[in-house]
This record gives sequence, structure tokens and C-alpha cells, in this order.
Amino acid sequence: MEKRVSPDQSDQIYFFGTCLMDAAYPDAGMAAIRLLEAQGVEVTFPQDQSCCGQPAYNSGFIREARAVARKQIRVFAKPYPIIVPSGSCAGMMKHHYPDLFAGTPDEADAHRFSERVYEWSEYLATVLEVKLEDRGDPLTITWHSSCHALREMDVIRYSKALIRQLKNVTLVELERETECCGFGGTFAVKQPAISAAMVKDKVADITRTGASTVVAGDCGCLMNITGAMQHAGVAIAGKHLAEFLWERTNG
Repeated sequence: MEKRVSPDQSDQIYFFGTCLMDAAYPDAGMAAIRLLEAQGVEVTFPQDQSCCGQPAYNSGFIREARAVARKQIRVFAKPYPIIVPSGSCAGMMKHHYPDLFAGTPDEADAHRFSERVYEWSEYLATVLEVKLEDRGDPLTITWHSSCHALREMDVIRYSKALIRQLKNVTLVELERETECCGFGGTFAVKQPAISAAMVKDKVADITRTGASTVVAGDCGCLMNITGAMQHAGVAIAGKHLAEFLWERTNG
């Protein structure tokens, strides 16, 4: 695996928790932090952090999105790498903050901030070069690729590389992996019927694999997919990648 040589490599990092992880998947957040700390990294979690600003940005509320983003730039002020356990939030912070502040007095700060952003699995695989020892029983899983992680951050290969280090885990690929699960943040609220049809297709694809667990790197997708599976009576567990890896390597 190619190692990413970065000026941001540091024994000290920031952890951006994301709204959904904080509210709905705190165990996954703690697992992500523990796996970083296990590599000798000192993790700082600023208590004043909040949303990345994506919901407002995607809904066209640029002024409000800037206010939220400006706070993150201020809170994550030290020159540490910013590790984000979500392709969606990482994509917003890395790729859209510079555009959001283009032509404003904060443009340079936004660029410096965005250059320090890494998606969680990307940082583990390319900077820390993590080596995992599987301590779990044999298990068959499948993987859901979130749209932002796949297309915007381009980090799916790192997530899968970490999974494939686990000797007792069989990864069965989805036939329609590149299709959206239908969540899309505000899209699921604005277009509920279309969203429901999309997640129904995703659940059918997951079911066809015969896997007992579906793993994902974004809490929004995970919440949408597991909610749909529960509603349909599909007995397949859902795990964020961080929680899954922590359980497999510390069982």
C-alpha cells in the first residue's frame, strides 16, 4: 500500500466527531479514537466543535454554512491533522470550505484548514500504516460505500484494505456498490418516497450477499440502511467501520 507522505503527519491530531456519530453512534466514535491512540497518537477532541456545515450548505444557506464552518476553523486552530470518521463530513471540510470562503477574508484560513483534513480510514492506512490482528471468529460481511467517500474523498480502497487485514473476515462485495443508499442528508427529508425506494434496493443487495453484517464508514448511511432493514425484518447487523475493527482486534 502506498504511504501518503504528508506535512501534516504528527503525533498529535484532532478528532472531528460528526453530529450523527455524537448523537447516535458514540461507541463508534470512541472506537475510532481508541484505534488512533493504539498507534501512539495523542487525540484532541475540542469540546466546542459542532456541525461541519454541510446541511446548511447543501440547502443553499451559504451565510449560515459559513458561520458554522468558521467556528470549526477557529476551534481546530492548531496545525494538527484533522481526522474525520465520515467521508461526507470530510468531503465538506476538505473540498467545500475553500469554495465556501472564496473571495472572503477567511479564504486563506479555510485553505490551510482543508489541507489538514483526512478521512479516518485514509489516515490509518496511509499515514499510520496500521497493522491489524484479527481476534474474532470467522465472519462474512459486506461493505456499503457512501457516495462522498467513494467519489469525493476517494478513500474506499483504504477502508477495504483495513478490512482485508482481518484473516477471519470474508468480505463479499455488493453487486450495486456504487449506488446511493438514498439517505443524502436533507434529500431523505425532501424526497422521502425516492429515498425509501433507493434504500429498499440497497437492502436487497445486502441481503443477496448472505453476510451477517454490513459495515460502512458513514453514520448517515448506516442509520438509513439499518433502519430500513429493521423495518423490513431483515436480521443483518450494521456497524461503523471503526467499531467493527475495534471489536475484531480487541475481542
